[in-house]
Amino acid sequence: MELFHHKHPYPPFIPESATKLIVGTLPPPRFTKREFKEEDVDFCYGSRDGQLWIILDRIFDLNLKFENTSEAIQQRKDFLIKRGIGICDVVESSRREKIDASDLGMQKVELRNMIGILRKNPKIDTLLFTGGNSKNGPEYFFRKYLKESDHDIRLKVISSKSPRIHQFVLDGRLIKTVSLIAPSGAANIAVGSSQLYKDIKKKNPEFNTLDFRVLQYKEFF
Repeated sequence: MELFHHKHPYPPFIPESATKLIVGTLPPPRFTKREFKEEDVDFCYGSRDGQLWIILDRIFDLNLKFENTSEAIQQRKDFLIKRGIGICDVVESSRREKIDASDLGMQKVELRNMIGILRKNPKIDTLLFTGGNSKNGPEYFFRKYLKESDHDIRLKVISSKSPRIHQFVLDGRLIKTVSLIAPSGAANIAVGSSQLYKDIKKKNPEFNTLDFRVLQYKEFF
């Protein structure tokens, strides 16, 4: 059986001013196949089912368009340049038996040269993982990449409560990593089981899983 080659459709988008880097895995396979849905945006995290841009839109009041237009792409690029935020997913490509967006379905994963990318962008001091250390999540792959590359770099725990924070040293430069809750529907179960979420929801029944992400992301963006 021939496996689908799920290649990342976008190169890293890193403004010169970038101090923060958003690090995920791969957009849904339809982005590689260039088969968009109406409300998809042809850019990183542009899936209409994803929540990253919805969260950022709420935090920064961006008035973003959610449609397959060049204007929607430009709005996102302008925001990233203005705020000094880059996007560079850790996965370059993978193979899939089933053509879906699940992280667990990724096989024969090729990772990007993250250390090379960080060296090229010396102002970056924070990596924002859009997901944690569960198998095939961004933090998981970043750790795998560090282990398999020749760099003797270790992640040191700064905070083990969610969102987990680590730091590492690269060429004498201190870089922090934050493992945010993934901005996808699949992570809603994890949000729902969080004690903090339960506590807030008890006081405010209107509070939902998207509100919880907005609260968490706000602190680090």
